[in-house]
Amino acid sequence: MVGVDLPEAIAGVLLVFVVPGYTLTKALFPEWRIRGPEAPLRLVETLTLSLVLSVVLTVLVGYVLLTAAPGGFQAYWNDPVLEAALAGVAAVGFAAGWLRGAYRREPPVVAPPPASGAGEEDAWEVMRELERLGREERRLNHHLRTHRDDPPELARLRQELDRVRALREQLQERREGEYAA
Repeated sequence: MVGVDLPEAIAGVLLVFVVPGYTLTKALFPEWRIRGPEAPLRLVETLTLSLVLSVVLTVLVGYVLLTAAPGGFQAYWNDPVLEAALAGVAAVGFAAGWLRGAYRREPPVVAPPPASGAGEEDAWEVMRELERLGREERRLNHHLRTHRDDPPELARLRQELDRVRALREQLQERREGEYAA
């Protein structure tokens, strides 16, 4: 068995569990900075994403090496194919992050979120109201089917059903008009 010294072990652990994921995280989110009031949150997000992405990349690169090698793939310290492949992935991630401005002092300008469309501000409330009116319409239809022998009650239920349907149609037409504008 080949002896492994401490610096080599530390470099291997960093290369397998941190560096590829960190460079990919910086490439994907160049605007993240571990400064200011959001520093603790960004630190946790960056470290977590780095660890997860590094493990995923290690598994994927190992699988590719396993299937691509004619005689299989064995990870040995004296044959660092996996480490070399992960270093290549880290280099590509670093280059992409560098190009996107992830390592500059000031974060790159991020495009503002798209402006909300017409009517989006109360979409949830409108959907809830439409669902409530739909339930009310189903309830009234059920009562109409079950109260066939009571004419005054049938007239009142039909009038209430017409009112609910009109409200529902009015709400739908208003909503469609907002989206069409």
